[in-house]
Amino acid sequence: MKIKVKLFATLRSGRGKILDNEYNEGTTVLAVIQDLRIDEKDVAILLVNGRDGLLTTVLTDGDTLSLFPPVGGG
Repeated sequence: MKIKVKLFATLRSGRGKILDNEYNEGTTVLAVIQDLRIDEKDVAILLVNGRDGLLTTVLTDGDTLSLFPPVGGG
Protein backbone atom coordinates (compact mmCIF):
# COMPACT_ATOMS: atom_id res chain seq x y z
CA MET A 1 0.00 0.00 0.00
CA LYS A 2 1.18 3.53 -0.70
CA ILE A 3 1.47 6.08 2.13
CA LYS A 4 2.35 9.75 1.68
CA VAL A 5 4.54 11.02 4.53
CA LYS A 6 4.90 14.78 5.05
CA LEU A 7 7.81 15.80 7.26
CA PHE A 8 8.15 19.23 8.85
CA ALA A 9 11.03 21.34 10.20
CA THR A 10 13.96 19.33 11.61
CA LEU A 11 12.39 15.98 10.65
CA ARG A 12 13.12 16.81 6.98
CA SER A 13 16.88 16.79 7.52
CA GLY A 14 18.35 14.09 5.30
CA ARG A 15 14.90 12.71 4.47
CA GLY A 16 13.04 15.21 2.32
CA LYS A 17 9.75 17.05 2.60
CA ILE A 18 7.20 14.66 1.06
CA LEU A 19 7.78 10.94 0.68
CA ASP A 20 5.64 8.40 -1.17
CA ASN A 21 6.55 5.05 0.38
CA GLU A 22 5.22 1.52 0.03
CA TYR A 23 4.31 -0.41 3.20
CA ASN A 24 2.64 -3.70 4.00
CA GLU A 25 -1.03 -3.83 4.96
CA GLY A 26 -1.46 -3.34 8.71
CA THR A 27 1.50 -0.96 9.07
CA THR A 28 1.22 1.40 12.03
CA VAL A 29 2.35 4.99 12.39
CA LEU A 30 5.10 3.78 14.75
CA ALA A 31 6.42 1.37 12.09
CA VAL A 32 6.67 4.23 9.57
CA ILE A 33 8.49 6.43 12.09
CA GLN A 34 10.93 3.63 12.83
CA ASP A 35 11.40 2.93 9.11
CA LEU A 36 12.38 6.58 8.62
CA ARG A 37 14.82 6.32 11.54
CA ILE A 38 13.02 8.99 13.53
CA ASP A 39 13.06 8.71 17.32
CA GLU A 40 9.53 8.63 18.79
CA LYS A 41 10.43 11.46 21.19
CA ASP A 42 11.24 13.67 18.19
CA VAL A 43 7.60 13.57 17.02
CA ALA A 44 5.36 15.98 18.95
CA ILE A 45 2.35 16.01 16.63
CA LEU A 46 1.20 13.41 14.14
CA LEU A 47 -1.76 13.64 11.84
CA VAL A 48 -3.34 10.95 9.69
CA ASN A 49 -5.32 12.50 6.84
CA GLY A 50 -5.33 15.82 8.71
CA ARG A 51 -6.70 14.40 11.97
CA ASP A 52 -4.98 13.56 15.24
CA GLY A 53 -3.42 10.12 15.14
CA LEU A 54 -1.67 7.78 17.55
CA LEU A 55 1.51 5.74 17.23
CA THR A 56 -0.74 2.67 17.18
CA THR A 57 -2.96 3.95 14.33
CA VAL A 58 -3.07 1.39 11.50
CA LEU A 59 -2.60 3.06 8.14
CA THR A 60 -4.50 2.19 4.97
CA ASP A 61 -3.67 2.62 1.29
CA GLY A 62 -3.64 6.28 0.25
CA ASP A 63 -3.31 7.71 3.77
CA THR A 64 -1.27 10.85 4.39
CA LEU A 65 0.84 10.91 7.54
CA SER A 66 2.14 14.31 8.71
CA LEU A 67 4.88 14.43 11.34
CA PHE A 68 5.89 17.53 13.31
CA PRO A 69 8.76 17.91 15.81
CA PRO A 70 8.44 19.76 19.13
CA VAL A 71 8.40 23.53 18.65
CA GLY A 72 11.01 25.52 20.51
CA GLY A 73 10.87 29.15 21.33
CA GLY A 74 11.83 31.71 23.79
